[in-house]
Amino acid sequence: MYSGKIVFSQIMEFLPIYEFHKCVERYQGNRKTKRFSCLDQFLCMTFAQLTFRESLRDIESCLRSMSSKLYHMGIRGSIAKSTLSDANEHRDWRIYFDFAQVLIHTAKDLYSNDDFGVELSNTVYALDSTTIDLCLSVFPWAAYCKDQAGIRLHTLLDLRGPIPSFVEITDAKVHDVDILDVLVPEAGSFYIMDRGYLDFKRLYVIDQSSAFFIIRSKKNIKFRRLYSAAIDKLTGLRSDQTIVLAGFFTPDYYPDKLRRIVFYDKERNKRLIFLTNNFKLSAETIAKLYKQRWKIELFFKWIKQHLRIKAFFGTSENAVKTQVWIAISVYVLIAIIKKRLSISSQLNIILQIFSVTAFEKIELSRLLNDSDNNLLNMENLNQLQLFT
Repeated sequence: MYSGKIVFSQIMEFLPIYEFHKCVERYQGNRKTKRFSCLDQFLCMTFAQLTFRESLRDIESCLRSMSSKLYHMGIRGSIAKSTLSDANEHRDWRIYFDFAQVLIHTAKDLYSNDDFGVELSNTVYALDSTTIDLCLSVFPWAAYCKDQAGIRLHTLLDLRGPIPSFVEITDAKVHDVDILDVLVPEAGSFYIMDRGYLDFKRLYVIDQSSAFFIIRSKKNIKFRRLYSAAIDKLTGLRSDQTIVLAGFFTPDYYPDKLRRIVFYDKERNKRLIFLTNNFKLSAETIAKLYKQRWKIELFFKWIKQHLRIKAFFGTSENAVKTQVWIAISVYVLIAIIKKRLSISSQLNIILQIFSVTAFEKIELSRLLNDSDNNLLNMENLNQLQLFT
């Protein structure tokens, strides 16, 4: 019988604690702190994400009920609702932003050779955003119109994983295309975007950075066709053209040639037009790459369903950003555990298992692998399942 550490402690062993302390020192997070360190705060908030806690009072009650196990969880400070609230309100959110980048870098290395549906050695990113609505009277700093408030998560998702490589948290009034001014293009990589990012001056910056983009075109784009390539209409392609932009200003914004690909999607009975600066890949591959953009929509849906980022434990901008970055850290941490322990279960299944076994003493690899086998056996049963 396994008599070692509890599940929560085993999960935390995958954290690079040395790097965490470096992030804390960078912003003097533990300055004038005696009883409740930044690590205590991070562990409490991580516990809240893993076990689906709904409020600070909920966190306090659960942890106090297991006071004999707090030391083994790594929590050294005393647990109190007011103490955790003050920490979220006043400790610099950039501590957890920097630490999330450390975890993201680790996860990207682990997933760098994964297949994502298209045979391509280049790194492929999907860029999009999602809005989280807030109460205007409680979060006045996040107002974006007369009677609404919210924040927007602008996310660059590495499709091998998928791992969020870049996340910018802004007011909901910040337009999608403005994030292209913050983004530093990576040479040789592909950036897949929807029509909201169509700005030729900014796209030309990506082109001049030796990176590639694939973006949905708008219907009113004026252009001049130079020539057309042969296509196979059985694949859904309708045209593959090399064009230059026409009009008054756009030729100055993007003076080089572009590739315009028209694809008919039978499943949705929709005609899609793509613009790209890549002339080497086949038109069919370009269409397949754009289809992979749906993964970022699934990512947004996943984090909203399974992480605590729709109801916040604090009302200040610092508290909101702290909670979001710790939630992203938890997502990436689960992805790291899944890869390092070679677990085949989906991330939401792993999170559900952790939520009900956090205080159990069972070896982590055995816990997850046994769950894998049980799920496999259930899938192989030749009968209808009541609960799926």
